[in-house]
Formats: sequence, structure tokens, C-alpha cells
Amino acid sequence: MSLSEIQIGQEATVRKIDLNLQTMHRLRALGMLEGTKVKVIQKKKNGTLVINLRGTRFALGKQISQNIEVSV
Repeated sequence: MSLSEIQIGQEATVRKIDLNLQTMHRLRALGMLEGTKVKVIQKKKNGTLVINLRGTRFALGKQISQNIEVSV
């Protein structure tokens, strides 16, 4: 299941990140690694997600969140 499918308030564990190398490195620098827990805080109409990652809020675009595989 992709991160974009998670409901508001639900927590999930990152399993796989399937993005271009530059974006993957950026997410890893922010602390999003395989096995990391993320919580969806808000979903916008355009597909953007606001997530809580290690105590910090991040906004992820629809294209990015669809390519992050998670498990609930």
C-alpha cells in the first residue's frame, strides 16, 4: 500500500521508497528510512499529504507519496 492511501490519523511503517536518487537522498537526510514510522496529519484536495516524521511535520506531494510503500 502506498503512503497516499493511508487515512488521516493513521500511523504506518515505511517499507520501500521508489523515487529518483536525488529525492530518495533528500528524504533519507530528513530521516525517512525503511522501518521509520510516519503518521498522516492532513490530506489536501490536490493530493498533498502533511505527515509527522520523527516529531517534525513535512508536506509531501502526491507523486512522492504514491511512490512510498508502507505497511499499517
